[in-house]
Amino acid sequence: MKSIILLAVGVAAGFIVAHQVAKTPEGQRFFEDVDTKAREFGSAVIDGYKAREAELRAAVAEAEDVIADLSKRVK
Repeated sequence: MKSIILLAVGVAAGFIVAHQVAKTPEGQRFFEDVDTKAREFGSAVIDGYKAREAELRAAVAEAEDVIADLSKRVK
């Protein structure tokens, strides 16, 4: 229970400090930089996910074609 309270106090203190830092020009630049990097990282993750999904879909389609071909040969 004590750990949860300390965590909550730490999070609240962090928000207060971040809010105060964001009021300064340097703080604004810092948070803009962090935001830009976070968005770039998110975009890279999304692009990677979509590329891998396309690879897997192509592999499944190829496997389906092979299975269909083998089924025709068996008949």
